[in-house]
Amino acid sequence: MPFELKYTPEAATQLDVLSTSKNLQKRYKSVKKALRLLSNDPTYPSLNTHKYDSLVGPDSVEVFEAYAENQTPAAYRIFWCYYPPKTKKNAVSYITIIAITPHP
Repeated sequence: MPFELKYTPEAATQLDVLSTSKNLQKRYKSVKKALRLLSNDPTYPSLNTHKYDSLVGPDSVEVFEAYAENQTPAAYRIFWCYYPPKTKKNAVSYITIIAITPHP
């Protein structure tokens, strides 16, 4: 089941910087592909999705890390959570992108 992606203001800014920087076009392409995969299947193998214990999401939800790049210096990572939760009133499943950054 596909997820609808939402972005925090910080993540939206980070994605915008990637999309407008001529030096980061290859990275932007990798991030866009990872976001597409994430919206279709957060457990897709190349994303290497795993829980990230150093962050807590809104309402204390778990935060996950997905790889946009691998085996690359300063490889980009996507930090995300399942938020807001699915309810009877709202049948859509969401993933909120918290941050898109080089590997910490």
